[in-house]
Amino acid sequence: MGGSLTYDLTLAGLSVGGAAALTGIGLVVTHRATGVLNFAHGAIAMVCAYLLRQFTVEWGWPLSLGAAVTLLLVAPAIGVVLERFVFRPLSVLGGDPVRTLVASLGVFVLLVGGAALVWGTGARADAPTLVSADPWGQLGVAVALAVGVGGVTRWTRFGTQLRAVVDDRSLSVLGGIDADRVAAVGWAFGSFTAGLTGVLLAPYVRLDPYGMPLLVMEVMAVAVAARMRSLPVAVVVALGLGVAQSQLTRLHPAGRAEPLLQAVGANLFVVALLVAALVLPGIGDRDALPRTVTARVATPPGAWIVAVVLFLLPLGLAGSDLHTSVQVPALGVVLLSLVVVTGRGGQISLGQAAYAGLGALFTALLAAGRFPGLPRLPELAALAVAVVLVAPLGVLTGWPAIGRHGLALALATFAVGVGVSRFVFTQPYATSGLSLDRPTGFDDDRAYYVLELGLLTAALLATGALRRGRTGRALAAMRDHESGASAAGVRVPSLKLTAFVAGAALAALGGAMLGMGLRAFDATAYDPVRGLLWFAAVVVLGADSALGAMAAAALLVGLDAGARGGMAAALIGVLAVFVGRFPGGPYEALRTATSRLRPRRRMTPTPLGARVRRRLRSVESASADGPSAAAPPGVGDRPGPDGSTRAGRGPEGGTTGRDATSRRPSTPHTPAVPTPGSLIARRIRVAYDGFHVLDGIDLEVRPGWVTAVVGPNGAGKSTLFHCLAGTLRPSHGRVLFGERDITRLTAHARTRLGIARTFQQLAVFPSLTVAENVQVGAEQGRIADPAAAERALRLFGLDGPVRARRAAGLPTGTLRRVELARALAGGPHVLLLDEPAAGLDTAEVTALARVLRALAADGTALLVVEHDLDLVADLADVVHVMTAGRVVTSGPADHVLDRGHG
Repeated sequence: MGGSLTYDLTLAGLSVGGAAALTGIGLVVTHRATGVLNFAHGAIAMVCAYLLRQFTVEWGWPLSLGAAVTLLLVAPAIGVVLERFVFRPLSVLGGDPVRTLVASLGVFVLLVGGAALVWGTGARADAPTLVSADPWGQLGVAVALAVGVGGVTRWTRFGTQLRAVVDDRSLSVLGGIDADRVAAVGWAFGSFTAGLTGVLLAPYVRLDPYGMPLLVMEVMAVAVAARMRSLPVAVVVALGLGVAQSQLTRLHPAGRAEPLLQAVGANLFVVALLVAALVLPGIGDRDALPRTVTARVATPPGAWIVAVVLFLLPLGLAGSDLHTSVQVPALGVVLLSLVVVTGRGGQISLGQAAYAGLGALFTALLAAGRFPGLPRLPELAALAVAVVLVAPLGVLTGWPAIGRHGLALALATFAVGVGVSRFVFTQPYATSGLSLDRPTGFDDDRAYYVLELGLLTAALLATGALRRGRTGRALAAMRDHESGASAAGVRVPSLKLTAFVAGAALAALGGAMLGMGLRAFDATAYDPVRGLLWFAAVVVLGADSALGAMAAAALLVGLDAGARGGMAAALIGVLAVFVGRFPGGPYEALRTATSRLRPRRRMTPTPLGARVRRRLRSVESASADGPSAAAPPGVGDRPGPDGSTRAGRGPEGGTTGRDATSRRPSTPHTPAVPTPGSLIARRIRVAYDGFHVLDGIDLEVRPGWVTAVVGPNGAGKSTLFHCLAGTLRPSHGRVLFGERDITRLTAHARTRLGIARTFQQLAVFPSLTVAENVQVGAEQGRIADPAAAERALRLFGLDGPVRARRAAGLPTGTLRRVELARALAGGPHVLLLDEPAAGLDTAEVTALARVLRALAADGTALLVVEHDLDLVADLADVVHVMTAGRVVTSGPADHVLDRGHG
């Protein structure tokens, strides 16, 4: 009997695993062909399942004809259309993985909303059966597809082209490969497998616009475990999870743990998704949200006045209109949590619905006296305590954010949201018979709406506070350039946790307000699919705009209340699909369109006006770019560390007031006793796969000296630089600052010790002004000195009108000075410069050299990694030449570089 049961459960598990394997195959193929992790895969499966039912059940087509049209025509066509009109424009714009994520979520939301509009939101139980319940059919289809795709990939010309496109799309295009055709084929096949998954699953699972897409997204764990590359691993993992989940249904433990263990057995794919997203290395682990999406968009004049009036209007309504309006402020607070996490902090969070649901659940439990260890509380007190309890749980998504970005973070936050939904909201001991009343005195809709407006105002003030001041600038810096923020001294890990904790608190507040408005805890109101919809709505309407969150809340509630369910999702989906074309959101797109339609009159100035305009432009250009050929004010005669005045060398390399060669060593200097204030590398080794990128490097950066590192590409200069800056930990050796071992210190910790750096690729914060960029360094560096920002601005000629301009769009030379000013504003002892002359013209390089000489004369230790040997010869006191991970020669610049030239 036991053996028969085991066999039957194994067969059932193979059936589930076969369907999951199809999903994994489709996701892997799409990702390998296009680099896109297709979050819309489940929505495509759902639409194809509905279409097959429409053809056969509603219209009476033969099953074979309906299946052929659905799987061989419609499903591939969906993929080709998506590739051509949604994802190809994004690849032309640079293929930002997170903008692609937003577009993918847009397709998901659009298809879900469209299906709800066309077929309604109710579940269908009459889907046609394409393959019998016998698991061998589904398993055979999955294995045959995997073998076929593997053969095509490995042994055909198209497979070679596919691998080339995956490795480097731009290089493959230069090699004559039609990358667009490869991507279109990949999307067509991925959509075909999605459709096949949908029609196979539909007879055995809940067919509705929300259930099936979420189910397919849960089995995304299969593709993630296969690292989005290995088809055999995807198939094996899918079958293993399917069989294991089926066998776990035999467990019937007793006690309070029974519901939870049963939930684990029924949702093993969710557990696998949590493990794959949180434990395995990240997929598509690149930068945070695209800057254009999160950049601050100016609020239209008078918009807040209009918003206040609109939010006050419901006070004059009654009946169902007022009851519907009660949901808007509550949802607005939930969406403000995404403004904090995504708009301010630049972090992806697809799990905010979980925190909203926890806020409602905890409030209901506290008000009912069912929360473990706490007494029964009045509703308003229960609301406050619930927010306090949920806020620390933001670490569940904040902790993965410390080491993950982009798609990897999206998967992690989505997995947490699904896990909370499956293992908390569905537990009967927490939710059975649970109601949620409104606070005393606010029972009717109008009074409760007034309370909501008060709570919404408090949430808006808190959100606004996170945009201003020191914290606001640090968040914007982290959002714009995380590495640059860390180099400026921002404690990025703790700031990420702060953003997620604050976001969890706001989501919990809004979720509890929603529950009180509905007078019940309804788990479906906090479904993970709603979290995806909320994220898409906030991003497309302005991720960094509190006003955009308010508009999104009104839109989502209003459209779904005044039309068929799914209208809001469809509209948000359309906007998200085109986020790549209009990255600034609908308001930016509207402003661009109106500016193009506005008639323009061409004005011809008089001769006197033309001369005045030319003179004004020359003055403005000089103000924007600052002094170039001349030294910045204050440079060249600055007090040294001992209080004396030491002049720097002249712009042509000659000395002014001191002998330039008096400080230059005749032999390489690697003292046994560390010099105070020196940055020292001792026996540094870095190896990758057995290859030594750095092999026993010894180097000292001394106060008052300019130390240069030169060498060919691949010599290991950048790796050494990263070891000194704290962005890379060597496998052997030590990094010392004076006598202190800082080998294990992070980049921001080294900045706060007095070790600042600049970047080869500019690391400014484009959404901040020039003055705000420098303020970040002054606030987060070694010494928090408010006056330091003004001194740095004056030093680099940035204290004119340019100080109020945003960094986005400024010339390279200006941005180099902004980055240097930010580094110096923190009062560093050591300054590490990575290709500081990159992108500068001759006059700007001359000015830069004079500034660096003056800094060295003031006692700052400077390390310069530079390809411009003329600049190195003019500037450096000691030069280290690297080749193949070793320092091959060191000494005074004139000796080393003359030998190199010879």
